[in-house]
Parts: sequence; structure tokens; C-alpha cells
Amino acid sequence: MDRKSPMYYFIYTIFIVSFMLITFFGTGPVLFADGTMRERILTAIIVLIIYFVWGFLFIKWKKHHK
Repeated sequence: MDRKSPMYYFIYTIFIVSFMLITFFGTGPVLFADGTMRERILTAIIVLIIYFVWGFLFIKWKKHHK
């Protein structure tokens, strides 16, 4: 079994915590905002773009560090 370095686990933890923060601070304005529906949809689209970019970077990092 190949033992991973501590830096691997540190970066993995950073990605997971970042996903949780994006979820917390991204869905809050979408669900609880008192703005118009257009503002909510725009915020949701931006949050989804951030999710896709961050997810792509995470998958790319995981494939590179097998």
C-alpha cells in the first residue's frame, strides 16, 4: 500500500472544507435573500459555476496525485 504524504491529506482537507464553505455561503443568499427572483437566479448560476470550476480542479488534482 502506497503511503500518502501529509501534504496530500492537507490539500484534500482544503478542498473538502472549501466545498463546505461554498455550499454554506453560496446557498444562503439564494435561499434567504429578500431580493428579486432575478438576483436569486443570478447568484445560483454564479455558485454553480464556482462549484463546477472547483470540482474540475479537484478531479484534476486527484488524477494527478494517484
